[in-house]
Amino acid sequence: MTQLKPGDQAPNFKVKNQDGEYVSLSDYKGKKLVLFFYPKASTPGCTAEACNLSDNYEAFKSKGYDILGVSADSEKRQSNFRNKYNFPYPLLADEDKEVINAYGVWGPKKFMGKEYDGIHRTTFIIDENGMIEDVISKVKTKEHSDQILK
Repeated sequence: MTQLKPGDQAPNFKVKNQDGEYVSLSDYKGKKLVLFFYPKASTPGCTAEACNLSDNYEAFKSKGYDILGVSADSEKRQSNFRNKYNFPYPLLADEDKEVINAYGVWGPKKFMGKEYDGIHRTTFIIDENGMIEDVISKVKTKEHSDQILK
């Protein structure tokens, strides 16, 4: 698992969102993007993180950021997750793990003593030119906005 780092070019992608519409990194050219990867829609940690970003959406917008969430969930799961909490930003249904692998966030994890492969909760801050500005790998789900807007 090769993790991208600040200064790297952000890998382009084209994946469907919760409504089955294609979204690509190039759609955000000229804008700053918060690209956050989360393990599974509607689970407690992911909900806390996504809601925290949603609650601070205006602060992100005022600083010129767009937000995009990514997990390996289906369009239907992403759509249910987004609608349930009214997120103002799209969620990518990366079922083939195209984006997840491109950004190097898939790999071995441990939970309650069990090892398995999954998505590492990681956030990439991408600048207007598609360069990675920052990578947050120790995400605090309830204070994630503060970590980004610091």
